[in-house]
Amino acid sequence: MQLPAEAVTATVLIEVVRVSALPTRRDVPYPGTAVAHWTGSEAAAALALIESLPGSEQHRCGFSPGWSVRAYDDSLDLALFEAAFCFTCHEVRMQGTAVPPALATQFFDPGALPARTLLSLFRKAAADRLDERHASTW
Repeated sequence: MQLPAEAVTATVLIEVVRVSALPTRRDVPYPGTAVAHWTGSEAAAALALIESLPGSEQHRCGFSPGWSVRAYDDSLDLALFEAAFCFTCHEVRMQGTAVPPALATQFFDPGALPARTLLSLFRKAAADRLDERHASTW
């Protein structure tokens, strides 16, 4: 999968979002709960993993992403890009100021090891967040 190279270089923080709905407009973030923030080597590893996703054919499901990642530079202002992943139709939709139109829609193989690893990281981040919330109520 291709990510915007300059944005990848500038990324200092990745926000992992558990998507709850589709955005109301194409240019707004996917609604959902931020379950993790990855910086440093963790963010770099996640970006490398995403870039290693092998391509696939499109499968029709209506695009119902479960997860997205938002990449931020050191200003932590607007996301450089957001990539929303649908593991059912094999589609990734990217948006943001750093995303050229050619990269806006891509397809990946959700059965490939990098995709399974990425999904495991997303799920672990959500589980860890849930554990933290429960621990704070004890």
